[in-house]
Amino acid sequence: MAVTYKDYYKVLGVPKSATEQEIKSAYRKLARKWHPDANPDKPKEAEEKFKEIQEAYEVLSDPEKRRKYDALGSDWERAAQQAEQQRRYRAREGATTFDFGDLGDIIAGEFGSDGFSDFFHAFFDGIGRRRSTSASVPHRGRDLEGSIAVTLREAYEGGTKTVTLQLENRCARCGGSGLVGQRICPVCHGTGEVLTTKTLDVKIPRGVREGQRIRLAGQGGSGFHGGPPGDLYLVVHLQPDETFRREDDDLYVDLPVSIYDLVLGGEVRVPTLTGSVTMKIPSGTQNGQLLRLRGKGMPHLRDGGYGDLYVRVVAQLPKRLSERERQLYRELAELQSSGARS
Repeated sequence: MAVTYKDYYKVLGVPKSATEQEIKSAYRKLARKWHPDANPDKPKEAEEKFKEIQEAYEVLSDPEKRRKYDALGSDWERAAQQAEQQRRYRAREGATTFDFGDLGDIIAGEFGSDGFSDFFHAFFDGIGRRRSTSASVPHRGRDLEGSIAVTLREAYEGGTKTVTLQLENRCARCGGSGLVGQRICPVCHGTGEVLTTKTLDVKIPRGVREGQRIRLAGQGGSGFHGGPPGDLYLVVHLQPDETFRREDDDLYVDLPVSIYDLVLGGEVRVPTLTGSVTMKIPSGTQNGQLLRLRGKGMPHLRDGGYGDLYVRVVAQLPKRLSERERQLYRELAELQSSGARS
């Protein structure tokens, strides 16, 4: 049977510029769609399609195999046709075996020894007849990524937080291939990955910000053939706070203040993350004005200092006025009006 060119990008339905995550997402979607268990009415077609999807993913998910596959490009089909012609010729001459290594020699003769010969030896050894030596080489597990929700107070104080996560990891039964022998893995159902639950104690750095990553060494994907595990990176997501709003290492808070304190000045109590403090309001402070309390914001992640707390004063108008109060406001209004005229 002739070796034919397969467009693995077309098999997975992704462009050649697809990222690793896009390739993985497309593979999972197709694997679920064409899993034989999900197609009892056409099991043979589903199994063939599923194997084709597996083959495409095995190449495109491996950066080195993908690079070599991309290097060959459309010349793959012409090289395969030449290899088939050579195989038939050798068969007529009495040759009884044909190794894909011969295909590398053909391509080297056609295109030069730089690139294509090495490609076919590495590529087909990786897919068709894996070298027995490569199976025993230890490989580090891949890094995994998750998320962790952190409150503003936890980010301020730092410390240790216990979290339970569900992470995708390589299936131990099939080694991530999706197959056990010639059958679909009964554990991962051909996807090559399973969800694992981990409970971990995570150290929260003081002053950690939204989107920063916390590294947990050795908590990532399992290693291959005795290799070390990868690392786990947790992306920090800060939960909204009912009182404070954060911008970088500064905090902002709205503080209701009586109109009398704004006009005459006075002292008010202001909430902070370490308890309330006293703040002076200068006379004549305008509604909505920001007043700063130095060093009452978030701790800096590295230099040990602190940001500031900005207090936005919000005027509280009296809801009920006695007749005497109304009269006083009228007199104040008249004074303001006469002062403006003079």
